[in-house]
Amino acid sequence: MVKLRRGTHTAYSEAASLRLRAAWLYYNQGLTQKDVATQLGISRTTVIRLLDEAMKRSEVQIFINEGIGDCVELAVKLERAYGLDEAIVVPAPVSSDVDTLAKGVGMALGQFLSEVIADDSTIGVGWGRTMTASLSSFRPPRRDNCKVVSLLGGIVAVHVTNPIDYSWRLASQLGAECYMFLAPLLVDSVQTKRNLVEKCGLDTIYRLAETLDLAIVSCGDIGPHSTSLSEGWISKAELNELIDAGCVCDTMFNFLDKDGNSVDHSINQRVMSVDLDTLKKAKHIVLSSGGAHRAVAIRATIKRIGCNTLITDESAARALLELMDCPPTSVAP
Repeated sequence: MVKLRRGTHTAYSEAASLRLRAAWLYYNQGLTQKDVATQLGISRTTVIRLLDEAMKRSEVQIFINEGIGDCVELAVKLERAYGLDEAIVVPAPVSSDVDTLAKGVGMALGQFLSEVIADDSTIGVGWGRTMTASLSSFRPPRRDNCKVVSLLGGIVAVHVTNPIDYSWRLASQLGAECYMFLAPLLVDSVQTKRNLVEKCGLDTIYRLAETLDLAIVSCGDIGPHSTSLSEGWISKAELNELIDAGCVCDTMFNFLDKDGNSVDHSINQRVMSVDLDTLKKAKHIVLSSGGAHRAVAIRATIKRIGCNTLITDESAARALLELMDCPPTSVAP
């Protein structure tokens, strides 16, 4: 694909090369913008534009060491409190809007996945803002004999997140086979769900889900600003019914109470997704979600499916520790 792009889009290739060279000289070599301009034979204004574009494309990522110690402390405490193999905690963003939260945690997820996916892996993926945001920093080497498996159905009207697009782009960057969950997110009855699984080829998805090497999921909170409500996947009346039933969490459109149990509501029987009890069989589970308001949902998800690697932000980490009655600062030696 790279060779085809260079051959058919020469102007794009040259622009990308110039942009990356400018970024390398400025950030890695420590040249001034004026020196970069001189070396590349362009104006300083062009250098500024190229550096700005490289940042927007996530070709350049800046990490600030100050304050990282706090995040490491929180990560160690999370690992101890929740029995995790690993916790990755990123600094809390200044803005708490959902897109900003998703971007920070998603970038950490993308970097993690770039390093850990191995050859011959079967990878199950959910979807959501955080997972879509991970694509901007997902730069894996090409892997042999990998499979990417969608774990739940899709939606008709796409506003922010396209589950099919996410699965396909992840698979494409790995050079992997992609197994799409080609069904609506929610159906009208248990019988319809059974027919789609047994008679329309979705049984392949369910078989692959039984032997996942890696499962990558996110979770959402339940409330006035929940993604399920804001995106129109459930009605206000259904949201209130779920809350009355004790729901605190949406994990792959499975609605859970604070202890990770499925709440008593028909949606949980009609959702087109791999069962959470199947998902928990995966060899390694990555849970990625941020924001203090999602701490209860993250905890419920861990209780239900387990978690090997948790990727979250500082505010969620502190809230999670408070839920476990752990002091959020100072790690014991």
